[in-house]
Amino acid sequence: MGAFLFFLQVDQMPEIFKRKIVKLLKHSDYTPLKLAHLAKTLGVSDEDYPQFELAFEQLRQAGQVIIGSRNLVSLPCLSGRITGTFRANPRGFGFVVPLEPNSHGNLFIPPNATANAMTGDIVAAIVVKKGNQTEQRRISGKIVEILERAKNRFVGTLLRTGEGWLVQPDGTAFVEPVSVDDVTAKGAKQKDKVVVEILSYQTDKHLARGVIIDVLGKAGRYETEIKSIITQYHLPGEFNENHLKQARLASDEFNPDQPDSREDVTKKTIITIDPPTAKDFDDAISLEKDPQGNWVLGIHIADVSNFVIPDSPLDNEAKSRGNSVYLPEKTIPMLPEILSNGICSLQPDQKRFVKSVYLTYDLQANILSRNFTNSVICSTQRLTYQQADRILKGHTKGAKPEVVKLLKNMETLSRAIEKRRQKNGMIHLDLPEIELVMDKSGRVVDALAADNSYPHTIIEMFMVEANDAVASLLDRLNINFMRRIHPEPDCLTLKNLSKLARAFGFGIPANPDRSAIQNLLAAVKNTDSSFGVNLAVLRSFEKAQYSPLHIGHYALASTHYCHFTSPIRRYADLIVHRILDCYLKQCMDSAGPNHILSDTDLAEIGKHITFTEQRAEDAEKELKTVLILQMLNNHIGEELDCVITGLAGFGVFAQSRKFGIDGLIQITDLGPDQWKYNQKAQCIVGLNSGYEIGLGKAIKARIISVNVAARQLNLSPVEPLIDTPKKAAKKKIGNRRQKVRTRRRGKRK
Repeated sequence: MGAFLFFLQVDQMPEIFKRKIVKLLKHSDYTPLKLAHLAKTLGVSDEDYPQFELAFEQLRQAGQVIIGSRNLVSLPCLSGRITGTFRANPRGFGFVVPLEPNSHGNLFIPPNATANAMTGDIVAAIVVKKGNQTEQRRISGKIVEILERAKNRFVGTLLRTGEGWLVQPDGTAFVEPVSVDDVTAKGAKQKDKVVVEILSYQTDKHLARGVIIDVLGKAGRYETEIKSIITQYHLPGEFNENHLKQARLASDEFNPDQPDSREDVTKKTIITIDPPTAKDFDDAISLEKDPQGNWVLGIHIADVSNFVIPDSPLDNEAKSRGNSVYLPEKTIPMLPEILSNGICSLQPDQKRFVKSVYLTYDLQANILSRNFTNSVICSTQRLTYQQADRILKGHTKGAKPEVVKLLKNMETLSRAIEKRRQKNGMIHLDLPEIELVMDKSGRVVDALAADNSYPHTIIEMFMVEANDAVASLLDRLNINFMRRIHPEPDCLTLKNLSKLARAFGFGIPANPDRSAIQNLLAAVKNTDSSFGVNLAVLRSFEKAQYSPLHIGHYALASTHYCHFTSPIRRYADLIVHRILDCYLKQCMDSAGPNHILSDTDLAEIGKHITFTEQRAEDAEKELKTVLILQMLNNHIGEELDCVITGLAGFGVFAQSRKFGIDGLIQITDLGPDQWKYNQKAQCIVGLNSGYEIGLGKAIKARIISVNVAARQLNLSPVEPLIDTPKKAAKKKIGNRRQKVRTRRRGKRK
């Protein structure tokens, strides 16, 4: 079995090496290397070098990498006709993201060369201007053909002008208004939010023309904005009758008093801990000691696979949805509520089917054994995180004694697990989250720091342990399964993180490992630099994704990892549950392709559910942005405590600490100086004063204007960052220790 696992991993190695090679070569700081040096840079062992060579040769034959002069490896040059995806900027310019990686990266398209392309369009472009070494000017291009429109329907606000009716689209994908006729056909009125379908796209002389196909309601109302986001992101709607019929049938046939071969643990003390508004309780916890005095942790996960038949209409719908979507005051579930909030949810005093993971630990939280079983449980009590926190702090009045004891033991074990995982390299980021305070009409009236009490960490640690345990089991079984992967940052990205840390005043190695990153995060804890450094670390990481590739999870320091603990709301977990069910029922050899999927199917599904996960996050973020901007529109002129989170040639982005939303400060508002963005040093420099403005700088900003439709917040410093260039030379701005010395032509000797 071990040998087969070796061959399974070797078979995946070329794909893993391909990802690493292309990722490194795409980095803006990559300098062409010879193949052997490239392998060394990527940490390829002598044993794995043949697989690395195979991966490189496959890339070379596909034209994705080249060997140039002096046998140096690089991506192909940006030349000729380039096909890619267009990303528009509200300021008029944009970028073409090439479908095939190249040595330059994205192609800059100036405002007069976009050919009226919109964000997401597949376009063909040509290079028309190249910078030189002295000017350091980016390569720019011109779009010559729009090959495929990303979409032809947009959400926007209907406005009447002297020239007729226009729809101003929401967001940044389509920034110019759309001319519409016959608005009465759908009963649309001034300032209604509508869905418009494009009939003819914008030209140099004419606006785009469209027709209203749906009226969502009056712009600004909560119900309207929800509908707008759902339409804009193509989020799923209601389940059809076939889906509901299947869910009702599963509910009607559910008989918890006939558990078949399941282990009956209904007498155990088992609790759930969830947010106050949660209804879909995926996970429950038990914790006992065995005769030897070792901890036996039980993680009991709703057995959704018992109710959703593979390849059934409901299963295909769940796969299509990928995950539940959580918007402010609204949930779009992956499964019908009769399942998600009903027979699958681990409600108190109700018998429920689960898959149980039992992990036995010594007192230092080292795992001694792992066991898995199908069970039936009966939750003793449903707690919120806040209730659990109060009990742990001694407020036990009204709480069941067995629950109090369980919670205290859970805290003890969790702290030991956390200590062990941190010793192994787990990285925890301290980035604040906010919760919106809304009135009855759905309008945001305030924002509060989200609860981050220790019970959150308890559940997080236990879920990570269960996910790790199941992935380890499936790897030992040599089974293809859906992993949750988080690739290690490449050496150039880590080098840039090291430079940025030094700019904040913290010294770390040039190529920091997990331990160095942990030490950095510990050093900035509870300091003014905390947010900026944590944000920089986050940006140096790739996003986690779903894939069958055996890459591991970098931030969790896990070699084996998958998602198993939330099958009510994540399809990836349901895939894993089905494989585990085959193992528990000892039918692995006879399992069909719907239970144990091929690598090809897993890769395809992995890409899809990674997309649906990101879509859900983007939709939630944009709706929160809209609701917050609506509120801030009534507070023009007021001050916000902010921190600088982004830098560009036209200004800086500052995030409100309270509301978690970014606003733009124009570069001309920074103070009386000539400001220049130094991309390599990641700062904005006053050419006359030598001042630097870096990421993480605290700043008080005043709200200048709000454009809800364009998702824009415009700010200015409450006080200019400098009074005059001469006075400014005596002050220090930003978090960098060294000032950038500006060099002018003719001044150097």
